[in-house]
Amino acid sequence: MKITSAAFLILFLVSSHISHAQFISTDDKLHFGAGALISATTYTIVFATTKDKKKAFWYSLGASVLAGATKELYDSLRKGKDGYFYYWDTGELIASSLGGLTASTTLSLFVGNRKIKKNVALVN
Repeated sequence: MKITSAAFLILFLVSSHISHAQFISTDDKLHFGAGALISATTYTIVFATTKDKKKAFWYSLGASVLAGATKELYDSLRKGKDGYFYYWDTGELIASSLGGLTASTTLSLFVGNRKIKKNVALVN
């Protein structure tokens, strides 16, 4: 079964039932933006190198998820000012991933669709 980006988005939205009374914190917005920025940068580099939209989509989405997971792992291993460890925040990981999915989907829809017209000299 081929999973399209729309199906992937729906799967993400359905599986992200963890919420704080529909409240989106400023930190989650920053994670969304960082995921989108990382994904857009990765998509641009991979597509410019390979000219393959599928590879660029999956690499850019993977980069944003990996960056979000790495940030959460880092947070869960460090202590706060009060001496307690921070916790793994799944909401922030989801926000980073959704930012990456948004940027990847948008770029895959609009990048690389133009047809190249060849100049043909007419000879009489």
